[in-house]
Parts: sequence; structure tokens; C-alpha cells
Amino acid sequence: MLKNFLTTPDMRPRWQKQRNRAMTLIEVLVIIAICAFIMFIVVPGGVSPRAKARAQRINCVINLKQVGLAFRIWPPAQDDKYPMSVSVTNGGAMELIAAGNVAGCFQIMSNELSTPKILICPADQEHHTAATNFTTDFNNLHISYFVGLDADEEHHPQRIMTGDDNFQINGAGVPSGVLQIQTNAPVSWTAARHKFVGNIGYADGSVAQVSDSGLQSALQQTGLATNRFAIP
Repeated sequence: MLKNFLTTPDMRPRWQKQRNRAMTLIEVLVIIAICAFIMFIVVPGGVSPRAKARAQRINCVINLKQVGLAFRIWPPAQDDKYPMSVSVTNGGAMELIAAGNVAGCFQIMSNELSTPKILICPADQEHHTAATNFTTDFNNLHISYFVGLDADEEHHPQRIMTGDDNFQINGAGVPSGVLQIQTNAPVSWTAARHKFVGNIGYADGSVAQVSDSGLQSALQQTGLATNRFAIP
């Protein structure tokens, strides 16, 4: 019985029973195809313009959601007011934003924003560039989004708080500074970023992608005869 035990083939070490197996031609071709597909996705040149534009729109929405969150978690000691409604003396940015200093408003919230990179729309390659920090040479040229001076979360959550700054009135682009827009103003988006649509953030922190008619409707639903926006 002991003899049988010693000579049983199945008792050989497992590694002795394994055989080296080369990949077949089909397997090699499948691996090459997978690698090519991955490279097509990763390498910018391999991404279709439509897919790239869609990704930029999504990233822009994500940026504005982070900006909206920064507004909402800004120090609660300000009675639920946003920096635009709090004097500089009390740590806010009321006077700064009223003068069109959008960068000054975002600097007040630098702790909540974490990085100035989220203030640049990924599709904005025409006028603005991302800053490396909120102190060194940070100004309106590092911002793609306007700020609504009359945003009020508690009483008027439907007011516009921020959004893409590439809209136009009567076909003319809006200049930097504080802009007063009548409710019935003929506003529309330019083709510069999201192909005649744009993103806006509301006072309640939500973000919506809207067409020209959607932008006009948003202005009408703020409850204001005149909407004030600070354009970087």
C-alpha cells in the first residue's frame, strides 16, 4: 500500500503537471485591438470632436456645481448670505463685486474653492487661462464664469448665481464689469464654448444647461426687473 502511494502520478507537485501555453494568434489580435481602443480614448487626437465637446460640457457643469457648493458652505456666520451681500468690512465681497472685481469675490472663498482651476470652463480657450493659486497674479482673466449680484438662497433660490460668461445681448458680446440686464432682454449664447448653449448656476446650488430660450426664461423667473451680473 505504501508502494502504491509513492508511485501514484497524482501526487506529483502541481508545478510539475503544468504545461507552458503560448497565446494563439486570435488572442494576440484581441489584445492589440483592446490596446488600440484604449489609446483611441486616451490620446486627444483619437477623440471625436462631438465626444470632446460633450466631455467639456459635463466638466463645466461639475465646475459650476463646485462653485455653487463653495458659495453655500461659505462661513455660516454671515446669516446665510453670500459674499456678494456682505461688506468687505465684515469679510465679504459686496464692494468688490459691485465694481466688477469677480476675482476678489472668489478670493474671499478661496478656502472653499480649494483650487482656481475650477473657475475655468474646459471649453473656454479664447480669453481665459487657469491660475495656479488665488494670490499670485490672480485676476478676472483667470475666470470663465460671471457672478450674480442678487443671488439669495434663502428667499429666492431661483435667482442666477453664476454661469458661463459667453452670452450676448442683441448679438453683441458683453464687456467686463457689472452688467444690468432687463428681464425681457434679447440674450443668447455665443458659439465660442458649448455651441449656442450654456450652463448657469442657481442660488440654491443647482446647475442647468440651457438654450437661448432657457436663458431668457431663467432671467424672467428670478423675480427681478433687472438682473445684475459681474462679468470677468
